[in-house]
Amino acid sequence: MHGTESPSPWVQRWAHLAPPQSQVLDLACGAGRHMKYLQGLGHHCIGVDRSAEALAEAASFGQTLAADLEGGPWPLSGQTFDLVVVTNYLWRPLMPRILVSLAPQGLLIYETFALGHEKIGKPSRPDFLLKPGELLRCFEPLRVIAYEDGYCEQPAKFVQRMVAVNQVNDLARPFCLGSR
Repeated sequence: MHGTESPSPWVQRWAHLAPPQSQVLDLACGAGRHMKYLQGLGHHCIGVDRSAEALAEAASFGQTLAADLEGGPWPLSGQTFDLVVVTNYLWRPLMPRILVSLAPQGLLIYETFALGHEKIGKPSRPDFLLKPGELLRCFEPLRVIAYEDGYCEQPAKFVQRMVAVNQVNDLARPFCLGSR
């Protein structure tokens, strides 16, 4: 089942930037692998997915919400989060919603498949693969902390990854990328 594997090393690498006891949104959370990891760090998680079976697993790691992110209304209108996590999921019409879901100083950790991946596995349809620099363009208002676009060997995949902070009208809390 999606979401039962280990947490993404990208999420693990950058989660320390979220303030203690953050309100976390995990989109397309599957069985909650990132919710489990982030709850273990003391955060309060809400996971959204359309699979009732996956959400039954994720429920032990925080609040869950069954929603069709691609065909239904946005289930979290008016809510903002200190951390939004998206991995292995791409639905372009959702990107503006993700942006407005970030609280001031909110952190976005995003990682999904990119063009090139169609040569080595699924997903292979362009609808589910980011174009070069697409995450940078979609989340341009955010301050980018880290970004990668290319091939990874373990496991073999083409990805784009981004960590960015919502510093709109708020430069009071600079980020330091020193030791954890």
